[in-house]
Amino acid sequence: MIGRDFTANSPNLRWCGDITYIKTWDGWACPATVIDLHSRKVVGWSLADHMRTSLITDALEMAITHRNPSAGVIFHSD
Repeated sequence: MIGRDFTANSPNLRWCGDITYIKTWDGWACPATVIDLHSRKVVGWSLADHMRTSLITDALEMAITHRNPSAGVIFHSD
């Protein structure tokens, strides 16, 4: 559980995610990110023209593939 403590003592213990939408000339762009709360580095991301579940799961899969965290990493998103 993260509560309101958005810190981590070492990498790959706590990740935080968010999505947003941006109006472009060609329509909507929806980025999703996964951020390591230790370094504040973006460790996974995805971009699409929708806000379906796959947008978030693609970003999370990228983070898992590139960081290969131990079991127990906490992912928080609201």
